[in-house]
Amino acid sequence: MTDATQPTEPLAPSPPAQPFVPEPRRRRRGLRAMLWIGISIVVLLVLYFVADGVARAYAEGRVKAEIEQNLPDVVTGDVTVHIGGVSVIAQYLSGTFEKVELDAPQLTVQSIPLSASVVANGVPVDLTKPVSALTGTITISQSSVNSLLRLPGATGDVTLGEGTLQYDGSTTVLGLPIGYKVTVEPTADGDSILLRPTKAEVTTGGGNLDLSRLLGTVVGSKPLSVCVAQYLPAGVKVDDVTVNPGAATIHLSAQDLVLSQSTLATKGTCS
Repeated sequence: MTDATQPTEPLAPSPPAQPFVPEPRRRRRGLRAMLWIGISIVVLLVLYFVADGVARAYAEGRVKAEIEQNLPDVVTGDVTVHIGGVSVIAQYLSGTFEKVELDAPQLTVQSIPLSASVVANGVPVDLTKPVSALTGTITISQSSVNSLLRLPGATGDVTLGEGTLQYDGSTTVLGLPIGYKVTVEPTADGDSILLRPTKAEVTTGGGNLDLSRLLGTVVGSKPLSVCVAQYLPAGVKVDDVTVNPGAATIHLSAQDLVLSQSTLATKGTCS
């Protein structure tokens, strides 16, 4: 009987295991140093932004106090201040704040309520120096408009509409009292607001008489100029007027204006 088993081949010997070589300590120390540097930078950044937040709150409080202190005696109300930009500390060290927003939603001027907001660019840390540029708005109610505005010939209150103002007036024709209503459209004119008549109609009296020509003579075709500068600090100009039912908004601007008490108390004049 023949043996069918094959001869067993010997297995190749396994390669010798590589000896364990520990990582050099110098490399470990390098990685550890980089890790600590990264952590330190993060901590410093966190501390910087925390300090900048504290500085921002302090700066806003200081600007608020100085602005309210410099307001004229006839102006009362609370002013909210927000300093824009990335870093208040960097802006303070440069001597100028990039952007400062002032908001006074409940301001009273000569016992007349209104709301005001101002955006100032290039505000010096020293408020005795001029601000580069300011833009702002003043919003007044219809009742406040009637407290400030006195129109010749008007017999009642001014009514605010969509982009227009209306008021009633009266005159006498051939001994007969004639009542009329005038619609005017306001436009900005630097130191003044121009009220341009757009419509006039008879409301009472006159019977069957055609008084359209006479009414045109009474009302006139030239705009009526209302001086606004007398209520504003000298150097502040009127850029636009927006009228809606119940309220009117005046858009203002100024260049190189000092926010000191004497400057804010000095009113402008109309040419």
